[in-house]
Amino acid sequence: MADTASAPTATSVGVEAFRKNGIPKGAPLPKASDIDLSNFDISDPEFWRRDAFWDYFTRMRKEDPVNWCPDSPYGPYWSITSYKDIMTVDTSHGVFSSEGGITIVDQDEDFQLPMFIAMDPPKHDLQRKTVQSIVGPDNLKSFESLIRSRTTEILDSLDVSQPFDWVDKVSIELTTMMLATLFDFPFEDRRKLTRWSDVATGRNNPDIVTSEEQWRGELLECLGYFTRLWNERVNADQKGDLISMLAHGEHTRNMSPQEYLGNLILLIVGGNDTTRNSMTGGVLAMMHKWPDQWEKLKADPSLLQSTVSEIIRWQTPLAHMRRTALQDYEIGGKTIRKGDKVLMWYVSGNRDETQYTRPNDLWIERPMVRRHLSFGFGIHRCVGNRLAELQLQILWEEILKRFDNIEVLEEPEHIPSSFVKGYSKMMVKVTPKA
Repeated sequence: MADTASAPTATSVGVEAFRKNGIPKGAPLPKASDIDLSNFDISDPEFWRRDAFWDYFTRMRKEDPVNWCPDSPYGPYWSITSYKDIMTVDTSHGVFSSEGGITIVDQDEDFQLPMFIAMDPPKHDLQRKTVQSIVGPDNLKSFESLIRSRTTEILDSLDVSQPFDWVDKVSIELTTMMLATLFDFPFEDRRKLTRWSDVATGRNNPDIVTSEEQWRGELLECLGYFTRLWNERVNADQKGDLISMLAHGEHTRNMSPQEYLGNLILLIVGGNDTTRNSMTGGVLAMMHKWPDQWEKLKADPSLLQSTVSEIIRWQTPLAHMRRTALQDYEIGGKTIRKGDKVLMWYVSGNRDETQYTRPNDLWIERPMVRRHLSFGFGIHRCVGNRLAELQLQILWEEILKRFDNIEVLEEPEHIPSSFVKGYSKMMVKVTPKA
């Protein structure tokens, strides 16, 4: 791989441009029944900061499930909101391409970050195959005892006499430790991974990123750190960590710095944000919103696997995935034109009333509970889905052993992002078993 690129200069298409004309922080939101669906931007960060998008998606699914937004800070785009139509788009990679990006935000021409999830076959398949063995069945078995020992250590270290932030003390810590293991990343610096993940996905989040220069600068810091690790691993025998796999892989060892950074961001975000937000969302749902389901799980721990899948459906940690149409295509009575940006709203499809009974409830005995959209479908289905499920299952097994209750003391703080659907803070107090 070539030397680390110097920081490009900021362009006029900066962070500030993404925030123009949005709903001001704290301003009243329009009622879902009052909006004009022909000119409505569901991606506005304020809907997501307030967890207030549900009624809008309900109306879109019923009245306009393939919705055209003609104007947004990110350009025009289609919203695909029903389960059936999302499945059609997600499994039609020959029609709907990942090239160009997987989020509503377009990449800058002078700061492209290619990554295998944002590629089409055959390159996608070759790069994905380079790293997918790290979450294969044999590795999952070897990871299980490590995950359990760390989980017990974290839960046993909690101060049960005081309120604490579950996001920081449990969700971030557990997922960041696992991510450091996957990369064989210096353990004392593991919180850098959390920061880089937040920055990578927070380009239009003023709580995280305040300027284009900062955004690019922190990502280039990530590249510089990982380039040092690459240089160490490429000159040594291949080991089982992700950096060694990339450095020695036939189809990845000659990546450009920007492509290396793109794949790093993919692996960091995929291994961090999604699992950590399901760890928080599960406590919120089980302990705060549907405590009867917590009592049901305590009475019958055999429901744990089903519980994990239902938590992932209910949380839907990535709200959308984006595709670009390669040709004109008719769906839901609408014609998507070649080149159009298409957003699959997993968060909406996972609450589709035509597919799910009690779609808004956490229901741990839900039939066909694994048939959710949170991991995607088709060739881009989440490569680490089994590892995420394992981490969640072990966490809940250890919670069951230790706690009678985890009281959520106040509504959590939500991330103002229409991509990562997550939490920045959730204060709780735990009640140990007698």
